[in-house]
Amino acid sequence: MQMALSMFAKIAVAVFLSLLAVAATSVPVAAKTPGEVEIGAVLREVEMTGLSGPSRKMSAFRGKPLIINIWASWCEPCRNEMASLDRLARRYGGRQFNVIGISTDDYRDRASAFLLRARTSFGHYIDNDLILENMLGADKIPLTLLVDAQGRVQAKIYGAKEWDSAASKALIAKTLGISL
Repeated sequence: MQMALSMFAKIAVAVFLSLLAVAATSVPVAAKTPGEVEIGAVLREVEMTGLSGPSRKMSAFRGKPLIINIWASWCEPCRNEMASLDRLARRYGGRQFNVIGISTDDYRDRASAFLLRARTSFGHYIDNDLILENMLGADKIPLTLLVDAQGRVQAKIYGAKEWDSAASKALIAKTLGISL
């Protein structure tokens, strides 16, 4: 009986170690949003509904690198980083790259009220139908995409950043191949 129990324990330990080894070498796959454009792929054509200006097509921004920030008025980290994005846009935007914001708010009036307080200098759009949110991969916000002049996604940065800091400017310059 003791020998059978000992053999069972050895088998159980071997199975456990095998399962542990498999789990340790498995790479978790992050769930993607429906229709998400991966890093290295070109953004699809889509009409963006104007929030702080006229509606525009995504392709209207081709020819110059683009920084896209996805935010919502209820998102505190989004609100906190908006001032640094605006400082970045005021200093460099329009010359070396463009900056746009995309609100995921369900209510246009709440997004507009936030923009009135924030007084940003760059254009904002609203995504009531989740088309942009899904295409850009905004399952968490804030999300900022760095897009090259051909419309190819070069980086997706989740979480709030101080976008006019030296580290962020170095990341933007390196990723988009521009000098700041």
